[in-house]
Amino acid sequence: MNGRRSFAIVGSGAIGLYYGARLARAGHDVRFLMRGDLATVRASNRIVVREKEGDFEVTPVAAFGEAAEIGVVDVVLITMKATANATLATTLPPLVGPETKVVTLQNGLGNEEAVAAVIGAERAWGGLCFIGVNRTAPGEVYGVHSPGTITVGEYGRPAGAACHGLADTLTAGGVPCTAIESLIAARWRKLVWNIPFNGLTVVAGGVPCDELLREARWETEARELMTEIQAAAAADGVVIEDAFLNGNIEQTRSMAYKPSTLIDFQEGRPLELEPIWGEPLRRAQANGVQLPRLAALYARLRTLTR
Repeated sequence: MNGRRSFAIVGSGAIGLYYGARLARAGHDVRFLMRGDLATVRASNRIVVREKEGDFEVTPVAAFGEAAEIGVVDVVLITMKATANATLATTLPPLVGPETKVVTLQNGLGNEEAVAAVIGAERAWGGLCFIGVNRTAPGEVYGVHSPGTITVGEYGRPAGAACHGLADTLTAGGVPCTAIESLIAARWRKLVWNIPFNGLTVVAGGVPCDELLREARWETEARELMTEIQAAAAADGVVIEDAFLNGNIEQTRSMAYKPSTLIDFQEGRPLELEPIWGEPLRRAQANGVQLPRLAALYARLRTLTR
């Protein structure tokens, strides 16, 4: 998958705007599916990215309110929150042709299954974003820790030539990307960070990650949650080393960053409770592994969001 490609960005929040803008700047045909930002972006006809390595803007912007207006593309990047996955059945079909690949960059477990149910497992891919980026205004994003990296893989099978080709295309377009052999292993490994820090920053009262780790009780809680995820992953056939857990803690100490779940909570939006906390808990229990700290955190978040 080389040369100029067409991309549909489904969900033009922080991640979608940021990576879509980078691909558009590299010369790809990028079409943004927008809701709340649509009128503003159409009026300004630009997307603005601010980050440490240098600000830039993309203009003109191909912004659409309906998937049918976008048409068939080479690659669909799903960057909307998993709370909106009920819309996939109507959103994806107008975008997908015989050769289209659909890559869900959503957090948690179960998202590839949701895509596969609509378009078939052979075209359902997944990816994981390792980046800190916030949407600061309609059509504007700030890279707190960017450009970061993406790992991309195929649902239920090792990455093939087309998947490696997409990774090369993304990397050449300013979106550092690596194809991976096991998507499920990558998802469990990312949950090692997402489960504690997306959740604990909410229940601790809205503090960013670095401040959370300055209190011994929250660091202890984060480490114990990580250990539970390590056990759940092992029961699912995925080995996660102790050093990986420790590395996640140490890297987070300097992250003055509010995770997306905390921002959603503070702004009154639905949280991705099921893919990040509920589904990993259910899969562990189905494998005979009890995760009392994850169960307690999941229950607390459900209570807070009622």
